[in-house]
Amino acid sequence: MEFYHNCIFPKLTHWVCSRKDFIYQRKKVVPQAFGRVLEIGIGSGLNLPFYNPEKIDFVWGLDPSKQLREIAEKNAEKVPFNVEFITLSAEEIPLKKNSADTVLVTYTLCSIPDVVKALKEMNRVLKPGGELIFYEHGKAPDNHISKWQNRMNPLWKLVSDGCNLNRPIPRLIEKGGFKIRHLDMKYTSSLKPLSFNYWGTAVHG
Repeated sequence: MEFYHNCIFPKLTHWVCSRKDFIYQRKKVVPQAFGRVLEIGIGSGLNLPFYNPEKIDFVWGLDPSKQLREIAEKNAEKVPFNVEFITLSAEEIPLKKNSADTVLVTYTLCSIPDVVKALKEMNRVLKPGGELIFYEHGKAPDNHISKWQNRMNPLWKLVSDGCNLNRPIPRLIEKGGFKIRHLDMKYTSSLKPLSFNYWGTAVHG
């Protein structure tokens, strides 16, 4: 499993998350970011091309994967703003209170071990008047689909290095101390247990 975690899964993650449907979803939310941005789960840097450089002062890119960081550093060389990488998990963000104008999180809340603690950390570092911008997959609203998500989740979590299919994203965001200001949701593919997506913005609760 260590070989899979360190050598295979990072490349697999980059390949899967580079698909057109994922890129299409990123284009919806990333350009909304502004000021000093903390991106949680920057991974291989797939969001970097979609920031609006006229609105961005600086980006912190936080992710625990050293292997994905190597790819992200190459992508960061192509953007006209500075990116500082932090190779840590989101439960302990090494930034001062009120450091960021925007916290961006895409396809990451599914896999953070203590997701509520991480969201509280995001809340702490976000400035008053700032925004949490999110795009995540999670628990489906239809009972027959959510039951399949629950059945599939143990095996899915094992092969996807900790990703959960069935997390109730809006409720978790609120438990982290945020108030959701805008929320959209829908299935993004015919593989419904894998593809119920939530996206929107939240502010301090």
